[in-house]
Amino acid sequence: MNVLAIDTATYVMGVALMRDGEPLGEIVTHQKKNHSIRLMPAIQTLFKETEMSPEDLDRIVVSQGPGSYTGVRIGVTTAKTLAWALNIPIVGVSSMAMLAGNGRYFNGLISPFFDARRGQVFTGLYQNQDDSLKEIETDRITMHHDWLHFIKERDESILFLSPDMDKHADDIHQILGEQAVFASPIHCLPRPFELALAGMALPVEENTHAFSPRYHRLAEAEAKWLEANKEK
Repeated sequence: MNVLAIDTATYVMGVALMRDGEPLGEIVTHQKKNHSIRLMPAIQTLFKETEMSPEDLDRIVVSQGPGSYTGVRIGVTTAKTLAWALNIPIVGVSSMAMLAGNGRYFNGLISPFFDARRGQVFTGLYQNQDDSLKEIETDRITMHHDWLHFIKERDESILFLSPDMDKHADDIHQILGEQAVFASPIHCLPRPFELALAGMALPVEENTHAFSPRYHRLAEAEAKWLEANKEK
């Protein structure tokens, strides 16, 4: 199976190509730059460097969220456009599941997260069972302090992975103590190959046009509008 994977859910931008189910090429940047003007050039470069054509693809896999509202929208829109133009299916993968894949061999629970500002995080809870990553608690947006107390009750070792670890490490250590395990910095970054692998195992979307991001919260402008007009 030939797959193009696209991830723009955070400031990390990643694209990867799989040929016949094997890794072929990957481009990842960790810079806070505009994904909208850099994503397509990265995809074009990857095809050129791997001597592969878009027409060779069997499916497109995209990080469906949660994450940055703008970032997720850019990735999903690009994936849908390519899938429609090439007449191939699209598959969405949770950005939390993608990141959790970096800790797939950890013997315990896995809690990936992205900072969502104001003390909140996008997160979920996963575990490796029978060599497969299983969702233990569904993805959500929540106050991180509340989430940490919630998962602490499971009384198991918990691996934390996040590109925003520096903003939350003190709280994690304070609440969970030795129960918390911190992934290495390299494993805290999303990898598009993990996205591709996860997407290869999932069923395709029946309707490309109906495919949509999973934001898990309203856009800030929409939330402000609803607050201003709640009495109406």
